[in-house]
Amino acid sequence: MELSEVEWAALTLSLKVSAWAVVISLPPAIAVAWVLARKRFPGKALLSALVHLPLVLPPVVTGYLLLLTFGMNGALGRMLADWGIVLAFRWTGAALAAGIMGFPLMVRAIRLAIEAVDPKLEAAAETLGAGRAARFRTVTLPLIAPGILAGVVLGFAKAMGEFGATITFVANIPGETQTLPSAIYAFLQVPGGEAGAVRLVILAIIVALGAVLVSEWLARRVARRIGQDAPR
Repeated sequence: MELSEVEWAALTLSLKVSAWAVVISLPPAIAVAWVLARKRFPGKALLSALVHLPLVLPPVVTGYLLLLTFGMNGALGRMLADWGIVLAFRWTGAALAAGIMGFPLMVRAIRLAIEAVDPKLEAAAETLGAGRAARFRTVTLPLIAPGILAGVVLGFAKAMGEFGATITFVANIPGETQTLPSAIYAFLQVPGGEAGAVRLVILAIIVALGAVLVSEWLARRVARRIGQDAPR
């Protein structure tokens, strides 16, 4: 299957955008998931609703809100532009949009993993003198690693398939913001573009399937290591 220069550019950009979307989303996703799983406070239900809002809002609405916030006429957009950071109509903006759309999926997967950890294990580590950060690093984090991997795969897959928020926020600029979904859409808008669209659809399926298989393999390795390290 021979790809054109435009198709290769869309594929490499999608991989870059998806990877960075996961990188920027993972630390806050772990933190928010831990707060939702372990803390009780007024407004917890509201926080959970806000986290899941991108899942229920039309993606175009999310993209428009990003454009209002981070566009050149937005307050944050102007401030970032003064620092030399421009997100609207740039691939970095595509990564931000994809990260926001995948964030709820990552939080949900990691939160379920944290809730499955017995708090008595963390309490036992505390009695041995481990501080909060040490308990999380040595006890909780290894046990929730499969959940984190699941969240990473879900976030990556969502980023690879994101279209509405991305095209609204950063448009469909070949070589700059044209990811696989937007390239497929562009091919379908021109006569004779079906062949290119089919090639990109096949590529998207291969990448998504490969990500899931790698995740399953890593999850099994992590689970096996946890089982070997568990006290007998």
